[in-house]
Amino acid sequence: MQNGMNVLALVKDSERYVFLYDDDSDAALLQQLGQFASDPDLSFTWYDAAILSQKVRRLKRQAVQEAAEDEFGYISR
Repeated sequence: MQNGMNVLALVKDSERYVFLYDDDSDAALLQQLGQFASDPDLSFTWYDAAILSQKVRRLKRQAVQEAAEDEFGYISR
C-alpha cells in the first residue's frame, strides 16, 4: 500500500481543528482525538472524537480495499 497523506478537519464556530496524518499514523491520530476530547480547555467533545474516528476508520478501510483492487485486480467486500 502506498503511504499517502490525509487531512481531517473540523470547524466549530470560530475554531478549526485540522489533523494531517499519513496512512501509518491512524492509531496515533485516534489517540490524539481522545486526548483532545478529554481536555476541558478545548471545545472538542467526545462526540467530535467519535465522528472523526469513524471517518478515519472508513478512510482506512477504503485505502485497504483500493490497495487490494490494485494488487489483485478484484473488488473485495
